[in-house]
Order: sequence, then structure tokens, then C-alpha cells
Amino acid sequence: MTKVKIEARPAAGNGARAIHEQVEQDVERRGQPTMADVAKLAGVSAMTVSRVMNGKGLVRESTRRKVADAVAALNYTPNQEARNLAGSKPIRVGFLYSNPSAGYLSEFLVGLLSQSGLNNVQLFVEKCEAGQHEEAQTRHLIENGLDGIILPPPLGDSEAIIAGVAAAGIPAVAVACGLPDERVGAVSVDDYDAAYHMTRHLMALGHQRIGFVVGHPNQTASARRLAGYRAAIEEKGADKSEELVVQGMFTYRSGLDAAEHLLALDERPTAIFASNDDMAAAAVAVAHRLGLDVPGDLTVTGFDDTALATTIWPELTTVRQPIAEMAREAVQALVRQVRALREGETVEPERVRMDFELVRRQSDAAPRIRPPARLPSVKPVVKAAAKPAPVKQVHAAN
Repeated sequence: MTKVKIEARPAAGNGARAIHEQVEQDVERRGQPTMADVAKLAGVSAMTVSRVMNGKGLVRESTRRKVADAVAALNYTPNQEARNLAGSKPIRVGFLYSNPSAGYLSEFLVGLLSQSGLNNVQLFVEKCEAGQHEEAQTRHLIENGLDGIILPPPLGDSEAIIAGVAAAGIPAVAVACGLPDERVGAVSVDDYDAAYHMTRHLMALGHQRIGFVVGHPNQTASARRLAGYRAAIEEKGADKSEELVVQGMFTYRSGLDAAEHLLALDERPTAIFASNDDMAAAAVAVAHRLGLDVPGDLTVTGFDDTALATTIWPELTTVRQPIAEMAREAVQALVRQVRALREGETVEPERVRMDFELVRRQSDAAPRIRPPARLPSVKPVVKAAAKPAPVKQVHAAN
């Protein structure tokens, strides 16, 4: 029999370690894990595991994470025949994606895949470039007989896609959309409030001239973040010069262009707040190329808290948008809606607002105040007074 090794790290304490070892032995003896093993490893009841797996009932996010970690550690897959007998028909979900940030998409997929496994969801993935053949690609995905669709940014703002989904009569959930359409469900943070608080934080450090790199204009979240920045600037009377606001596209390349523009100003900003981590990382790179110290000479902050935020130097202060958790919540919201529809219930699309967090690392600091240049003190040289020239007396002739 193949030995099963559980990779999950047990919680601190001898009791937790003993449970971890006991579960490992039980799984090794039987050859496959059970729901009871998941419950024991997660430290919850089997009923709680069932609720999490089926997306039913109210369960704390921390508890869901424990169950998800235990499922992943045990490589647990529910018995398909038993689930079908219980009426848990697989749910077919389409995932349309188009995002220039690899870090963002990676975080999103982690949450999406882990929760899909827990909820008996079959995923159909299709790339859809925003503004290019959106209707045809959406129609192609819908023709696969989907029960619902998840739309990450920027597709949650696409009128063509939302109209196509609505016409097909299937539920959809838009994730991280600044102003979601009423025809779809939504999972998001308050982009306005998050940008407002980051800008307030920078001003609390002493910054008055703060550059802002706007996100792609095809996303409503970009406008909401810009509005939050401007509200904080206006409220505190900081410098609101329009030259400090530069258009970006949520890409690293656009972040380079924006930072070069801001740092070439006659009076450059002491801080740059970029609308995502990719553009913030680019701003740090430009600062280094110009010989500026971050954060000594320039503070840089971002938005999202993707893996990139902790892989650059210095590590990035940013707004944490819980991307993976938002993807998990989108799956659960869609599952709840699909199951309700199967039972003949009329349900409204869910709107879920998740918390953001300002994460401080090493890229922000108070602006450096440099003393005015002073010339070295030089003692004045006192020259001796010159002796007056003798006066030659001239006598007039008689």
C-alpha cells in the first residue's frame, strides 16, 4: 500500500500534531481519505465540512480556509456516486478571462480552482480579449450548456458579454467590478474607499505632492480608485495639480511610462500611488534607474497585493484586495443561485462586499526633508591699510 503523506502544516501544539499524525495513519490504512478525516484534520464537524463542500449555510471564512486546506492536504474527492444519489448534480461554470496582470490572474485561479473542487463544479475556461469578438466567444461558451459564468475584470464591465449572458438566461457573477450591472451578481471591495484610505495614509506620512497612476479606462474600478484619491486630496488640501494624474493601463509597461512622466516634472512628486501592483513595481524600477532611493527619495504604493508585491525590492506597501477569496466567494454565490434555480426558486443576483486591507511594507516613508545648501564658512581676510602716499609740497615761485 502506498504511504499517504499529508503536506499540510499542523497547528502549533502537541495535540494538533498528534491529530495530524493520527489522520495520516488512518488514511494510510484505508488507502483513501474520508469526510471524517477532513473534519478531524480541519478541527471541525463533518456537518461543517458538508456545508462548505455544498456551498450551503453560513460558515466563517476562516473555517472555510481550514476545510479547504485539509481537503487539499488529503487530496480528498467526494464519492461521485454518493453525491449524485444525494441530488448533487455537477454544476457547469464558464470562466471567461482577459487580464494583463499575470499575478492577478494567478491569484484568481487559485481561489477559483480550490472552491470549484469543493463545490462539485466543472470549469470551462476560455480566454476572451476585451473588445475583440466578445459576443461570439461568450456565445461559444454558453453553447457548452453552462449553468453559470464568472467574469473577472475587465470582462465584468463588458456590456456585450453581460447582454449575451442575460439573453441566455443564465446567472453570472462579476468580480472586482467598480460599478456592477444589476443583471449580474458581484463580489468586490470598495475601490473608492480603499484608494481614499491609501491616499490619506500617504498624507499622514507628510506627503503633499502625490502622483496617481490611473488604471485602464475600460474598468469602472479605475474611475472609483481615482475618485477616492481625489476626494482625499481635496479634503486635506494637498496639491491637486492635474499633472500629477497620469493614465495607465494596468500593465507594467504603462507603469514605466507613467513613472517616467511623473519623475520628469520640474517639481516631481514625493510619492506615487499606482492603481495596481504591476504599475507600482514599474515605478520602483524607474526610480532605481534614476538613482532615487525608495522610500528615501520616493514613496511608492500599489493596489491588489499580488505575489509581485513581495518579490520586488523594496517590498511594496499596497492595498490588499483578497483576490483568491473573492474568486472563492464568486463560485459559492453562483452555486447557491444555480441550485435555487434548479429547485424552481426565483432569486436575485447576490452582491458581496469584501474587506480590503492596507498592508505596509518597505516602500513608503515620510518625505525626506533636505536642509538648504550652505556654503562652507570662510573667515574674512583683513588686509592692513596702505600707508598714505607722502604729500609733495610745491612752493610757488616768487
